[in-house]
Amino acid sequence: MRILLLTGKGGVGKSTVASGTAALAAAAGHRTLLLSTDAAHSLGDAFGVEVGPEPTEVADRLFVQQVDAQLRFQQSWAEVQGYLLSVLDSAGVDRLAAEELTVLPGAEEVLALLELRLQVLSGAWDVVVVDCAPTAETLRLLALPEALGWYMQRVFPVQARVVKAFKPVLTRAAGVPMPGGSVFEAVERLHAELDEVRALLQGPDASVRLVLTPENVVVAEARRSWTTLSLYGYRVDGVVANRVFPHADADDWRAGWVDAQQQVLAEVEESFVGLPVWRSEYRPAEPVGVAALRDLAADVYAADDPLALPAGDGPFRVTRSGDATVLRLRLPLVGRSDVDLARKHDELVVTVGAYRRVVTLPAGLVRLEVAGARVEDGELQVRFRETRSSQAQGESA
Repeated sequence: MRILLLTGKGGVGKSTVASGTAALAAAAGHRTLLLSTDAAHSLGDAFGVEVGPEPTEVADRLFVQQVDAQLRFQQSWAEVQGYLLSVLDSAGVDRLAAEELTVLPGAEEVLALLELRLQVLSGAWDVVVVDCAPTAETLRLLALPEALGWYMQRVFPVQARVVKAFKPVLTRAAGVPMPGGSVFEAVERLHAELDEVRALLQGPDASVRLVLTPENVVVAEARRSWTTLSLYGYRVDGVVANRVFPHADADDWRAGWVDAQQQVLAEVEESFVGLPVWRSEYRPAEPVGVAALRDLAADVYAADDPLALPAGDGPFRVTRSGDATVLRLRLPLVGRSDVDLARKHDELVVTVGAYRRVVTLPAGLVRLEVAGARVEDGELQVRFRETRSSQAQGESA
């Protein structure tokens, strides 16, 4: 199965490009699902039809779905919310206010990811195209599974054991009900499902495609997105430059815009070296409907296969050469001064700008010590070597 996520700054036309890409995939004979994780839910407008919470067929082999977050929330978070409501009730919080307070932040996007998991595992589709939320929300969302995994591995087991052992005492001392086993099971289930989503989206059949318009502010955000997505282990397979003014028959006013856009597009080509950059020209009318969206995508990708798998290794890998073991993490457009690196036991903490990733080291690296690190050609390289104590033990043996 091919999984393709499209994201970009709000207002750049990512939903249109995602819709066109899905329509083109279906026209090529693939059973295709277009799924929206964007709370704005504009796919119905793009196709000019009503789109519901279940896959809706809009053309042969093409289905569109906008997730009913409220329904999925009740299914996935009901037990935890019930416990939180009981705590707030014991504290005298108004019921209506309590319900608002117990809504999971970013619930719509998170539960859309869970729906993506269900659809992928169903085996009903050859291609799943995801119309993601604007870039900032998407980055936070894709970082969530790994961040929650860290909490579940290190904090949650201890907390669960303490509550289980001292629940009666804690309930009396705190004056509020302590969570039961079903609450912990619900959180564990949510973590397991999100972790499975992360594995799917970081796998070789999945990639992210950036949509931008030829504007300096938009391009700057797209550059940061490429770096951050790579930091979290997601493959970026290309860039779509949308709403490009055509050269033909340009009057003086539009000719000025054409020249300005061409300068920005030259910067795009330089910034995203190694990635295909497709262009989508402004059209006489807004593309609405399957045929118009399919034609747009056909013009964008031309002779290229829009579903081609990204070439090469993923952003994260470990290589060995002789006595050296090197952890490699692709960080495009980043220099050494942009990266902060720290080792904490079996974790490597990598910080780039406002984003931080806690990398749990593979078992083979945990016993090794960091010998050095550098950033070379957009790649963080961390060298590991045997600890002196390990070397001494080997020599004495």
